[in-house]
Amino acid sequence: MSNVKIIGGSVPNMPWQDRPADAKTWMPLWRYSENPVIGRNPVEGVARIFNSAVIPYEDGFIGVFRGEQINGIPYIYLGRSNDGIHWDFEKDKIPFKDEEGRDFMPVYAYDPRLVEVEGVYYIMWCQDFYGASIGMAKTTDFKTFTRIENPFLPFNRNAVLFPRKINGNFVLLSRPSDSGHTPFGDIFLSESPDMVYWGKHRHVMGKSPEWWESVKIGGGAAPIETSEGWLLFYHGVTGTCNGYVYSIGGAILDIDNPSVVKYRCENFLLTPEKWYEERGFVPNVTFPCATIHDGATGRIAIYYGAADSYVGLAFTTADEVVSYIKEHSVVRESDSEIGRR
Repeated sequence: MSNVKIIGGSVPNMPWQDRPADAKTWMPLWRYSENPVIGRNPVEGVARIFNSAVIPYEDGFIGVFRGEQINGIPYIYLGRSNDGIHWDFEKDKIPFKDEEGRDFMPVYAYDPRLVEVEGVYYIMWCQDFYGASIGMAKTTDFKTFTRIENPFLPFNRNAVLFPRKINGNFVLLSRPSDSGHTPFGDIFLSESPDMVYWGKHRHVMGKSPEWWESVKIGGGAAPIETSEGWLLFYHGVTGTCNGYVYSIGGAILDIDNPSVVKYRCENFLLTPEKWYEERGFVPNVTFPCATIHDGATGRIAIYYGAADSYVGLAFTTADEVVSYIKEHSVVRESDSEIGRR
C-alpha cells in the first residue's frame, strides 16, 4: 500500500519495469534494462534525439522531441507511441504558427517540455530571442501549434510549467543565465494570470556545495503533485578537467508556495554510469525532461537525455523516491525562505 499519494489520474498502460536484480538496492531510481529507448539517426535528416518530453495522450503517448538535424541545427519534432518505449516520429519538424495562423518558426529550438493545464497542452523550449531565451506554444489537438508570447527577456532556459494553476495563476520554473553555456544558474519561479504577463518572481533554490551540483542547477520534468508536496526532478551540474557532468537530483516543494523547498536530496538520484550516458556527442549527461506517473500505483517513469545522443528511461515509485529524498535531505536558508528579497 502506497503511503505517498500521487495526486492525479491513472495511467495503467504506462511503461514500467520492476527493479532488476542487479540494480543498486540503496538508490531509489533504476534504469530500464533495454536503454536507450531512442537511438541515433531516428528519422530522416535527424542525427540524434535527446532531452525530450512525453505525456499520456488518448490511448497511448505523445511527445515533443529535440531533434538535432544533420546540419547541426536543433528543432522540435512530434512523436507518438503505443507503449511509451517504441516511438514513431513525424519526418517534418513541428509547424509553429502565430496567433493569426501565419508560419512562425523559431531560428532554432531545443530541450522542450510538454505540460497539460486545463485541457491545453503547452510546449516550452529554448530558442533564439536575440539571445538564448524561452519560447512557448500551445495546442489542443497536436495538429495546430500556436506560438504565444515569450515569457522572459534573454537570457533564460529550462522552462518548466506546473501542471495546474496555484492560487489562481499559472506557475513556471526557469533558470536565468547568460549568453553561453552558463557557468552558473539557480532555479526561479514566476507567475502569470494569462500566460502572457509574468511576475511575482521568486528564487526557489540554487547550486549547493555538493560536488554533483556545485556549478549550476536547472528544472527538469514538470513537478508531480503528491501528498508530500511537489516532487521535482531537476539536473545538477559539476565541472571536471574534461568538462561538465550532468546528474539528476530530487526535491520536494511546498504545495501552496512552491518557491519554498521542504526537502532537497543532498545526493544525486542518477548520474552518468552507463555507456550511453558517458559516451556520446556531449559525454557524461543525464538530463531529465519528463515523467509519466500513475496515481493508482505510485509508479513513475522518468525520461532523460543521455550524452546529448540518446533518450533513456528510468523508474521509481513515489514512496521510494520521496522517502529517499526526505532521508537524505539538506535544506539551506536560501531554499526554505520564500525567495523574495
